[in-house]
Amino acid sequence: MTDRLIIALAQLNPTLGAINANLARARKARAQAQEADLILFPELFICGYPPEDLVLRPSFVAACRAAVEDLAKDTATGPAMLMGLPWREGPHLYNSVALLANGRIEAVRHKFDLPNYGVFDEKRVFDAGPAPGPIAFKGVRLGVPVCEDIWTEETCETLAETGAEILLVPNGSPFERNKDDVRLNLVVARVTETGLPMAYLNQVGGQDELVFDGASFVLNADRTIAWQMPMFEEQLALTEWRREAEGWRCVPGEIVTLPEKEHETWQACVLGLRDYVLKNRFPGVVLGLSGGIDSAVVAAMAVDALGADKVHCVMLPYAYTSKDSLADAEECAKLLGVRYDVVPIKQPVEGFLSALGPMFEGTTPGITEENLQSRTRGVILMAISNKFGSMVLTTGNKSEMSVGYATLYGDMNGGYNPIKDVYKTEVYRLASWRNGRGYVIPERIITKAPTAELRENQTDQDSLPPYGVLDTILEALVENEIPVADIIAATGYDEALVRRVQHMLYVAEYKRRQAAPGVKITRRNFGRDRRYPITNGFRDGQ
Repeated sequence: MTDRLIIALAQLNPTLGAINANLARARKARAQAQEADLILFPELFICGYPPEDLVLRPSFVAACRAAVEDLAKDTATGPAMLMGLPWREGPHLYNSVALLANGRIEAVRHKFDLPNYGVFDEKRVFDAGPAPGPIAFKGVRLGVPVCEDIWTEETCETLAETGAEILLVPNGSPFERNKDDVRLNLVVARVTETGLPMAYLNQVGGQDELVFDGASFVLNADRTIAWQMPMFEEQLALTEWRREAEGWRCVPGEIVTLPEKEHETWQACVLGLRDYVLKNRFPGVVLGLSGGIDSAVVAAMAVDALGADKVHCVMLPYAYTSKDSLADAEECAKLLGVRYDVVPIKQPVEGFLSALGPMFEGTTPGITEENLQSRTRGVILMAISNKFGSMVLTTGNKSEMSVGYATLYGDMNGGYNPIKDVYKTEVYRLASWRNGRGYVIPERIITKAPTAELRENQTDQDSLPPYGVLDTILEALVENEIPVADIIAATGYDEALVRRVQHMLYVAEYKRRQAAPGVKITRRNFGRDRRYPITNGFRDGQ
């Protein structure tokens, strides 16, 4: 029995499916934490989280098991490890954590409470384990609930009742705004109920649409914070634990201040973009820089994520592109220090119009001809991508994605969209926030009226309500599923306007199904959280 433990919290960034790379990262962390008794890794670290249907492949699960068995041999001397992996027992496949000590796998515990809501679909691929008991380590009984196991009372209460002295929680908890407060309140509740201290360890990094923000922390039994690790950064924290008369206590250590509001959102978008590009091995990105707010913000995020040398901006002007837009795009590119090219689209657009002329004869020019401009730009950007290998970034915000104010196979072309889950009004706030950290977005881009410049003197408000109004309605419909009548009563907006926005939201579902993935920021992003049918005859209140 010991009265002192050094527990290393490995807040790390795994790559999903890269088992050997994750194994090497675990070994590197262990080498950096030789003075620790035990190292805690995030949920399913050896394979990455969430593995989705990869764990339905027997060869994948077997490779994870073999890697952890090999890693266990390292523990014949030095620190032990708590490592997450998929674990098969007969017909059952579990989301598990294994204690690696004394050169072998000494104990395994399985996740009991499998989440099956929002972005989670674990019941599809995993079996729920039995209620876990504590793991004995150096005479200390450690409770190791896995992520969702602490979101309800049952697992932690069971561990406390069966003698657990410390709760160590490996997590794969995706970012969304203000979730750090939700997690803290949750852990306070479990600590209060059990009377046990808890170390909450979360992974960090981007995985497709999800971003994991880290923000790991330790809460003592008296509900005081002993450690607070940073958001969006890897860190290996060596926490010291001592047995006192009242039980185990973590010696207070580093407590960082977490980012908030636009700072938090910006960092999430940047990390999600960086990991998507780098983990998928793209050499860089290319995007259309229009002189508008959305593309300017995305360009700045790309530079923050990858460096200016990996960002290529292209202005694609046509007859309706204003002199201000040309000047603003060029200035933005210079401020960011990126490669900037101008590729006029007059000839290819007129080529399309000429080819379609006989078929379109006698019809009135309108949105079809406008969309040809956008689709021509999309074709050119994809050609640049094909030729040089850089991934196309698309730049539509959540407001546009909600109501279909985007052209399929045009400005929706691309491999990733860092602001897909950011409403237009927040895009403006993000631009101002980023300029406060270094002026990179010309002020006129922020202050001028938003426009797609697909016809003479066009503005977005020709087709849409003011974005402040639109975003209020959309947040009610999308984030909170508020009935139309209640939105009208709460806002005083015209009934026809609210119903029109609801209709636009529903009929644009087919576009969203074909949209590039993008960083999840809100509680209900399109795709993983909000899954509506494309064919949908329902309209609220009708």
